[in-house]
Amino acid sequence: EVSELVGEPEIPVLERVWARPTLEVHGIRGGFTGEGAKTVIPARATAKISMRLVADQSPQEALEQFRAAVQKVRPRGVSAEVRLIHGAAPSLVDPTNPFIQASAKAMSEVFGKETVYIRSGGSIPIVGAFNEHLGIPSVLMGFGLPDDNLHAPNEKFHLPNFFRGIEAVARYFRLLGEL
Repeated sequence: EVSELVGEPEIPVLERVWARPTLEVHGIRGGFTGEGAKTVIPARATAKISMRLVADQSPQEALEQFRAAVQKVRPRGVSAEVRLIHGAAPSLVDPTNPFIQASAKAMSEVFGKETVYIRSGGSIPIVGAFNEHLGIPSVLMGFGLPDDNLHAPNEKFHLPNFFRGIEAVARYFRLLGEL
């Protein structure tokens, strides 16, 4: 249970969630992890972290800064290694782009409501590469609901949204032909 949001109090919560870089610890392993308690000093410990970068941040620079921070706080006599599993440059799509505007129009027409733009820290590494190398934005249209529990054991997808999503994509392609 979360009793308090932490972070930069002078920055609004939605901006913190949608537009600020993050560093998360996803898992920690080491020492005794069985039932009960033991007072042991582990010979080895690992942590899995991820960083959500924002526009104008370099994945390589962020990695080097993190490595330096780990080395700075590690105790003498303890070795620490930071290994990159994967990384990608951040990307930001301009909502005034005609391709994005066409997708918003298609969504509004099909769902009968004004399109809401939401920034997301989702990790789709190819999006940034497409933007950079193709010179056009990647259009990401979301059809899920807040309670769909994305990537959770009880993940679901509301079937009416699935079918409306198909219709919205078809309408989007038709609108692209008019650009």
